[in-house]
Amino acid sequence: DVWDPERLLQCPYNKHHQIRARRFPYHLVKCRKSYPEVAKELATCPFNARHLVHHAELSDHIMKCNDKEFIEQDIVNQSSGFQREEMNAAGTWQPPPCDEDWE
Repeated sequence: DVWDPERLLQCPYNKHHQIRARRFPYHLVKCRKSYPEVAKELATCPFNARHLVHHAELSDHIMKCNDKEFIEQDIVNQSSGFQREEMNAAGTWQPPPCDEDWE
């Protein structure tokens, strides 16, 4: 199950490290400092910071990344929600009463 916080994940910095999913982000920060040479070779996925791949494989990963769909759906939802809010705001806005007398 991809949502199971107890599932084991393999560390991209050291293949012998098996880390529980719930601890994985913390482990990545720690291991990045411990393995700076490996860290230079890896690129971070723009859709999920837990995905670290070799620089040469990044474009292929981006095309196939499962988390890409979640981000794209969020963008669609946000833009359609913004358009709805904009339409509602334009249709209900009333100018404030003016107390000034210019004559």
